[in-house]
Amino acid sequence: MDMTLYALTGPRGAGKTTLCQRLIAQAKRAGCDVAGVISPAVIMDGQRAGFDVEDIRSGARRGLGRASPQPGFSLSLGRWFVNPSALAWANQILSCCCPCDLLIVDEVGPLELVQGDGWTNGLVALRTGPYRVAVVVVRPELLETARAVLPIAASFDVQQQADRERLVAQCCR
Repeated sequence: MDMTLYALTGPRGAGKTTLCQRLIAQAKRAGCDVAGVISPAVIMDGQRAGFDVEDIRSGARRGLGRASPQPGFSLSLGRWFVNPSALAWANQILSCCCPCDLLIVDEVGPLELVQGDGWTNGLVALRTGPYRVAVVVVRPELLETARAVLPIAASFDVQQQADRERLVAQCCR
C-alpha cells in the first residue's frame, strides 16, 4: 500500500481539530476506513476548559486534559492536567489502528517528539502504517522536530485557506 503522511500545523485555537473532523466526515461519506484519535476541545462557560481524546473508529471519548486539577488528571503538562489512563487508552487505540485508508493523529507534541513518551504507538503507526493517507497534527514550533522523525511528505497551515482546501483534496479523493 502506498502511504503518504501530511502534517497539519497552526497555533492553538486555529482550527486544526475542526479541520480533522471535516476530513473524517468527508472520508467516511466516501466509504473510507478512518482510524486514529482526535482531541476535541471541552468548552465550559464559553472558555476552553480542556480537551478530550476520541477514538475515530468507535466514537468513544475520554477526558484527556483539563485546565484545573481534577481527580484522575494527575500528570502536569504545561498549563494542562492530563489523565494518564486516557493517554494510555489512546496509545492502545493507536497500536491497532492500521491498516486503514485515512489515519489521523491529533496531535503529537513535546511528550512524544521530545520526551519519547505519550502516544508513541501513534509515531510507530505514522512511520510504518499501513495506510493510504495519514495526517498528523503538530504545532509550528515542533514541525522541524516532527520532520526529523516522521516521513512527512508535505505540511499544511490550517490558517491558510488554500492549504486547508489542498489537504481536504489530498485526503478525500
